[in-house]
This record gives sequence, structure tokens and C-alpha cells, in this order.
Amino acid sequence: MNNFSQQLFSTLDGLVTFIDKWTLRTGHAVAWLLVLMVVAQSLIVILRYGFEIGSIALQESVTYLHAACFMLGIAYTVNINGHVRVDIFYRQFSPRKKAAVNLFGAIVFLLPLCVFIFITSYQYVLQAWQFKEHSSDTGGLPIVYLLKTLIPLLAAGLLLQSISEIAKSTLTLVGFSQYSQAEL
Repeated sequence: MNNFSQQLFSTLDGLVTFIDKWTLRTGHAVAWLLVLMVVAQSLIVILRYGFEIGSIALQESVTYLHAACFMLGIAYTVNINGHVRVDIFYRQFSPRKKAAVNLFGAIVFLLPLCVFIFITSYQYVLQAWQFKEHSSDTGGLPIVYLLKTLIPLLAAGLLLQSISEIAKSTLTLVGFSQYSQAEL
């Protein structure tokens, strides 16, 4: 392997490390939103059935937290290989064949999906911000525009992680030692 190839692989490895650390930190931070969501849902139940008090804003906050956990945590799920996969054949593949499947899937499906979501959500989110969109329910949260902002953030996070997955698969296919032995 020549010096240029080694430098390129080393750069790709650094990119993978950076993106994966970012995704893992984001995923761990988002996980704390689940605790907040459980507390809010418990409070809703206690207030409703214990004190006959209802709160639209509190109910909407649970929905917002759920959306944030899902949309900001999807890149983390890809990073830890926790997504749904029909692996009738995949599980029996060698690391190189798995890398080829992952590379194909990321380039053909994942990248275009991220770009599509980002492009199609841009105007939608921009309008929500322009009008500072709020809940249509009386007593609801006045921050629907923040909820809608999660859509392009989902696309951006997933795009970053897909770049990492493409780089890992490429490094595995060329036999870069760290990734050629890794379980994909």
C-alpha cells in the first residue's frame, strides 16, 4: 500500500471516528429525554386521575419528547446496528460481503432518502419558523416550529451517520485492518 492510500485510509478512519463519537454522544443525550418523557407521562396520569386536572401542553410535551427521541436517535440506531434488517442471508456473510451490502444500501437507499427528506422538509420547516407556528389546541404548546425542525435534523444526523457507514464499508472492502476484522 502506497503512502497516498495509507493517508486516505487514515483520513477516512478519522472521519469515521469523529462522526461515530458525535452520533454516540447525541444518542446518549437523547436517551435522557426518555426519562423526561416518562416523568411527564406519569405526571399527566397523576394529575388527571388523582386530581382531575388536565393539561394539553403537558400532553403535547410527551408527543414532542417522543418525536425528539425517535428523530434524533435514528442515527444512533444505525451506528449501533440496531435497525431492522432481514438477515436471512446477511448473517452468514463474511465481513467483506456484509460491507458490500452495507455500502450498496447506504449509497442507493440511505443517502438519497436523507437528501429527499432534507429537501422536502426545508420549505415546510421554514414556513413554520416564519409564522412561529403554535399548537391549534387551546392551551397547547406555542413551539410547533421547533417540533418541525426535528425533520431536517433527522436528515442531517442520518446523513452524517450514512457517510460514516459508507466509509467503514469502504475501509473494510479495501482491507484496512481496523475494519476488515470488525463485525458488521
